[in-house]
Amino acid sequence: MLFYTVIKPVVQVALRVFFRRMEVRHRERLELSGPLVMVSNHPNTLMDPLVAAIHRHEPIAFLAKSTFFKNPISRAIFTSGNSIPIYRRQDLDTGAEPTTPAELAERNEATFGRCYDYLDRRGTIMIFPEGTSVSERRLRPLKTGAARIALGAEARHDFQLGLRILPLGINYFDPSRFRSDVFVNVGQPIVVAEYADAYRLDPTAAADTLTEEIRRRLEQRLVITRDAAEDELVLQVERTFGEHLVPDDEETLYDNFQLSRTLTEAISYFEKHDSARLLALRDRLGSYLLDLDRLRLTDEALESSKGSGMRWTRAATSGVKLVLGLPLYLYGVINNYIPYILPSLVAKRATKDVEFVAPIMLIMGMITFTVGYALQIGLVHHFTQDWRWTTLYGLSLAPTGFYALSYWNNLSGRLQRLRALRLFRTKRPMMEDLLRQRQAILRLLSEARAAFLAATANVGS
Repeated sequence: MLFYTVIKPVVQVALRVFFRRMEVRHRERLELSGPLVMVSNHPNTLMDPLVAAIHRHEPIAFLAKSTFFKNPISRAIFTSGNSIPIYRRQDLDTGAEPTTPAELAERNEATFGRCYDYLDRRGTIMIFPEGTSVSERRLRPLKTGAARIALGAEARHDFQLGLRILPLGINYFDPSRFRSDVFVNVGQPIVVAEYADAYRLDPTAAADTLTEEIRRRLEQRLVITRDAAEDELVLQVERTFGEHLVPDDEETLYDNFQLSRTLTEAISYFEKHDSARLLALRDRLGSYLLDLDRLRLTDEALESSKGSGMRWTRAATSGVKLVLGLPLYLYGVINNYIPYILPSLVAKRATKDVEFVAPIMLIMGMITFTVGYALQIGLVHHFTQDWRWTTLYGLSLAPTGFYALSYWNNLSGRLQRLRALRLFRTKRPMMEDLLRQRQAILRLLSEARAAFLAATANVGS
């Protein structure tokens, strides 16, 4: 339980630094009393259980693949993190133990027994029934292990245990990028005792039925695209024109989630009923984004500089703020750049798998910032020999680091807008053509949205 007594507070801070926004819908369901089996999709390896753990007060025991327990160091980490090994058939040929199907079945029976005992004590277990982690917005076929454990635990108490299964949809908006967003969508719990009659008739069929219900409830809480092409189109629309489709300045991550779900439903609708409209949008959007990329521009910069040009008062104010903030920016960069850049460099060298990038960056960031800040504070104290200056310096490190990141983002946006203005002066016909492309896409999106909403309203009525 070392994780919950020592490491969890550190992870909470680290995750709130790593993610720009973390939003939980129906947070109160995460505080349901045990016995409880939490089930979730699994797009981001070690990040998924951490995101769940920091939002539940009571401890969670995690089922993790047995290969994580091979190395003595990782075994110590996972054991202290309240993890239980589960043995998979695909690991038999990797040299990991167990080495035969019979040994695998025996080990998993022991794992199931540990789970039953944990649930008997009204504990909480988290299982990722997809079995593997892949960074994609799709739900892969679910293993029946979660359903079998839940039904088996209830059967030991003649279905009087009161066990529930809680589905979690974990939606990352850019899973491998620092300062991105994550939306945890908590579903309605499943009462396992409702499957008592089915289990008594046929335990295997009951497990299959319960697994299908888990899948149904997870799908309701996730953005699911059918293939890479659909996912790319949805992401292009979201990132380029999302603010036009969700115009509220106070939009939540739930609003963004709803937009993504609506876009996937609309794409499916137009494929069946108006494929020409969908093809036109795909072609025009692809061409527009390619032109922006060639000019090293963003849609936001193009929109800001359209019409009569820059609003000079606002531009001057922004410029003054950048000039005045430059010393603080440089201070933040000097003190934070090395611990900030090292995690991404290590992650790029350590793995080519997208789903492992964020966890490596998170762990390395916890190390580099802790060690880096400690060394820097020690050096300042060594040279000043004054605890007041040392304290002031230590307190300044994190805020100025965030300021430097914000300053750089503002500066990059400012440079983009200046580049767009310069192109309007030197290549006006080309820029006006870009604006016409943009307006045509917005018009297509608006018309498609109206047609889709009208069609779905008719179906609903």
